[in-house]
Amino acid sequence: MVNIDKTKPVLVTGANGYVASWVVKQLLEEGITVHAAVRSPENDKKVGHLKQIAQNTPGELKLFKADLLTPGAYKEAMKGCELVYHTASPFITSVKDPQKELIEPAENGTANVLNSANEIDSVKRIVVTSSCVAIYTDAIDAVNAPGGVLTEKVWNTTASLDYQPYAYSKTLAEKKAWEIAKAQNKWDLITINMSLVMGPSLNPNQTTSESMNILKMMGDGQMKMGAPKMGLGLVDVRDVAEAHFKAGYTPEAHGRYITSAHNTNFVEMGLTLADKYGDKYPVPKKALPKWMLMIFGPMVNKLFTRKFIRNNVDIPWKADNSKIKKELGIEFLPMKKTMEDSFQMLIDEGIIK
Repeated sequence: MVNIDKTKPVLVTGANGYVASWVVKQLLEEGITVHAAVRSPENDKKVGHLKQIAQNTPGELKLFKADLLTPGAYKEAMKGCELVYHTASPFITSVKDPQKELIEPAENGTANVLNSANEIDSVKRIVVTSSCVAIYTDAIDAVNAPGGVLTEKVWNTTASLDYQPYAYSKTLAEKKAWEIAKAQNKWDLITINMSLVMGPSLNPNQTTSESMNILKMMGDGQMKMGAPKMGLGLVDVRDVAEAHFKAGYTPEAHGRYITSAHNTNFVEMGLTLADKYGDKYPVPKKALPKWMLMIFGPMVNKLFTRKFIRNNVDIPWKADNSKIKKELGIEFLPMKKTMEDSFQMLIDEGIIK
């Protein structure tokens, strides 16, 4: 059991990220001092929204310049902190060299932050933002898991440098975190393994992400003929922030936490938007046949290989989120609210017209 003192500062790495911004907001609302480590603290496009939140909350925001891949870069920001949230992660969509662009930054970045914690006496707990892709690569992995359900005991064994290298990088980064954690007894480690994250962004300049791209496709006509019925998990960014907060401040919290609200697919996600937006926007209302995707998918999108389609389309995805509900008391938001709030934000920002 680890008791974290709320009067002590808290470090958040990659503090201006999509998930991290909501974590910072929650900490500031609780009156906590946040050491926000970012690459460009002087860039108001990147951190202006955090400064604004700090002005309207009882907490205090202190910005620190730190780069994920510079050894010891976080030590200054970590001083005096009992709790560290490591959310910073390299996010690159088009990768030429996965080893150099994904694997090394993910592993080295994690090692950099955790090794620094070994040198800072105050640190008692580290919460690492991991992913459900450290548990699975494709929906078929959920079907093949014990009992047909993903749990915290399952690890991703199907991703590789050549197939789904992003999932491979998240798996290796989390394994590295546990390896470093087990080699010491100064602090404990908790990981938040989240599925696809949706929900509004606190930074209006930050509307490019995997989830926003999917929403954009649902609203701009790319999916008007239908959506691939791809099994996946979905969770609201506000729930993910609460999960981080509670993982940090619940003394009994331990191990990995699957942070996923809904076992769903793209067709279901599109249908939740149909009531409110279906008349005005070409949101998908039906499934595209798998055979059609097998023929045309690889031509349209290079990620849609036949192997990927075979392993994900028309395959149900199931994860067990009972651990986080029971141990951290998380009550997840309804999918309709998450989808509508996300879609509305893209309309308000003029991204979906």
